[in-house]
This record gives sequence, structure tokens and C-alpha cells, in this order.
Amino acid sequence: MRARGIRVPRRGVLASRALVAAAGAGLLAGAAVALPGTAHAAPAAATHLSHPERDWAGSTVAAHEGRAAVPPGSAPQAATTKGLDVSSRQGSVNWTAARKAGARFAYVKATESTTYHNAHFTQQYNGSYKAGLIRGAYHFATPNTSTGRAQADYFVKHGGGWSKDGRTLPPILDIEYNPYGAECYGKSHAAMVAWVKSFTGEVHARTGRWPTIYTTADWWNTCTGKSPAFAAKDPLFVARYSARIGALPAGWRTWTVWQYADSGALPGDQDRFNGGPARIKALANNT
Repeated sequence: MRARGIRVPRRGVLASRALVAAAGAGLLAGAAVALPGTAHAAPAAATHLSHPERDWAGSTVAAHEGRAAVPPGSAPQAATTKGLDVSSRQGSVNWTAARKAGARFAYVKATESTTYHNAHFTQQYNGSYKAGLIRGAYHFATPNTSTGRAQADYFVKHGGGWSKDGRTLPPILDIEYNPYGAECYGKSHAAMVAWVKSFTGEVHARTGRWPTIYTTADWWNTCTGKSPAFAAKDPLFVARYSARIGALPAGWRTWTVWQYADSGALPGDQDRFNGGPARIKALANNT
């Protein structure tokens, strides 16, 4: 037998629907109100990684800061060394050709959050080593998905380690504009600084090296409140797509690596190390 339902007058149904709609509008309006002190107040970003394969070092930079044309030969030359950074978007890289084109160091994306690992990491990381490059790994940070410590642990377990072999660069924390929402990941200046400290401290505890920090001056100054807390220990990998590096993020007086273009003669992003090959090896050996 079919159970008889309770008949609700049409006016009651309409009234109920109106109440639900009003409540939903109220929830959406409330979600758009940022907490006091949050940099660039905006709705909290989604925590689901819908496109980690499209997140690489600098993937958000041009959209926020633009790119200046870098004429051939205008990239920094004196006392610098050519290199590159790659991710899954490059797939299998011809490292022999990259070395012949002048590359002497490389950074490879290993992980993002605590769920993504670059499917091409082994070929890229080991292949660059076999071709004679000094290489290292980087982690694309998403501070709104998990703690800094958790992401550091995942990174170290999935390629972000270090060994004193003269061929392995210190791990990198890539922290830049949020590709999934509010550029500062919904965090206040203090909360962002605390997250970065948690990540860098855990990497140091696990590997014995303070990680290099990849960022831009605009993002860093906006989202950490111009924090100078990391310059004494963490080398700077700065992104600025121009023939001139410009102002550095707060705290740092010099740069270690400059990502000056997001395309060029080498696969992936175009980088320069601030010094000759001997200085790259010194950084790799922590000397």
C-alpha cells in the first residue's frame, strides 16, 4: 500500500521556499565577510585541488603582475648561471639538449598540498642529474588546505629531500598567488607567517637544510605584511618577468635565483643563479 503523505497548503510551500532562499542568501553574504586583519579580504578559497597539474612556479605571476618583454640577450648575464624550472606540463624533458643550451641547474615540481605528486617527477629529477645538472625539488604551497608541517612532511617524503652530494639543491617552498581563490588564501598576515614558519621549520628538521623560498615581492609584502622573518636563513628565489629584477620582498637584501621569464630557449621557466657554477655547488653542499 502507498503511504499517504501529509498535504501541505500551497501557501505554506511557497513560504517555506522563501525562508530557505532567504537563509541561503544570508549564508552567502556571511561567507563573503572576511575576518578582521585578513589581507585582501575575500571569500575563503576552495580547498579542493581541481587542477594541480596547472600549478607551477610562476603559474599565477603573469596574471597578477604582468610580464615585460625580455629581448634576446637582455637577460642577466654577468656573474650569473643559466637554469630552468619544470613541472608536469613539460612532460618528459630532453635534459641533454637543455644542458647543451647552457642550463647548469634545474628545479622540479614534486608536490602540492598533501595529495598531489608530479607524475613526471622521476624522469625530470633523475634525468637532470644524469645530464650533469645540479637539481632540486619544489613544493607548490596551498596554505588553506592543510598545515605547513603536514605539507612539508608530504614534500620531503615525495622528492623534497636533500643530500650533501654536491648535486642536490636545498628544497624550495613555492608560495605565490592562490590559483583557486583569494590571493592570500584567506589568511591574516600573522597566520601566513606562522604557516610559512611551520613549513620551513619542518623541512629543516627533516633534511637539515633551510628551504629556499620562491615568491614575488608583491605577493610576499601583501600576504605576509612585509615580514622580514625568513631572510636570515632562507635563500630567495624571486619571480619577476622583466629585464630588471626590481625591489626584492621585504627582509631580503639579495637574491639567489631569479625567474625572469616564463618561457624561452629552455624548457619551462627561465632562471638565473646569482653567481657562477662554483657558487651553485656551494649552495648544494651548504658551504
